[in-house]
Amino acid sequence: MIWWLLWTVLVVGTLVGAFFLGRSLWRKARALVAELSRASEVMAELAETTGRLAEQAQEAERAARAAADGLPTREAARAEWAANRQRIEARREVRRVRDEQTRRRWRALSR
Repeated sequence: MIWWLLWTVLVVGTLVGAFFLGRSLWRKARALVAELSRASEVMAELAETTGRLAEQAQEAERAARAAADGLPTREAARAEWAANRQRIEARREVRRVRDEQTRRRWRALSR
């Protein structure tokens, strides 16, 4: 008689344990499905952002190429610098002549 009671308690205990284990697995499976759904949404957003960033990178590259095309060549830059130096020297000479004339006038007035 004691064996019958022992086996009954073991079977009922196993069934209760299986119920709790099944419930826990069911809850974890639902959480996994919800997380996978959220992950797919995040991946879609990531793909959209990646596409947008790729377009912006292409636009930036085109702008950089356009800016590089607008830059003068080395020879043109050196020619422009030489022309600037000549203009500066010409302005200095005009200023020196004007200053010399002004000093002569002042000396003439002070004598």
